[in-house]
Amino acid sequence: MLIVAEIVHGILRVIVLVPVVGEFRSNQIGVFTGSAIILLIAYFTIRWIGARRPNELLLVGLLWLVLTVVFEVLFGRFVVGLPWQRIWADYNLTQGGLMPLGLLVLLFSPMLVSKLQKLSQ
Repeated sequence: MLIVAEIVHGILRVIVLVPVVGEFRSNQIGVFTGSAIILLIAYFTIRWIGARRPNELLLVGLLWLVLTVVFEVLFGRFVVGLPWQRIWADYNLTQGGLMPLGLLVLLFSPMLVSKLQKLSQ
């Protein structure tokens, strides 16, 4: 579900944002909008997943992170045909790549939404 949502998000980002702000800036903006999507998906699926304890929630986030990075790197390289330098640029904070921030949100999203749900009860 996360990957499908992020693919749709990426397509919309390319159609709407890239022509206005360029690819690199749209990637930066996309980290924040993508993080919001991830948090929403986590919010609506965390009970269904069944993870309750902090270590289980962190494990779910870690699994999501690993699967996402593997998918993005392989898809970017072998389907889209991006050069390695372009792929890693999104992950390089010193060059303005903000992907590590989005990955931190992804990693901790199950734990964050679990805490939010407990607070709202």
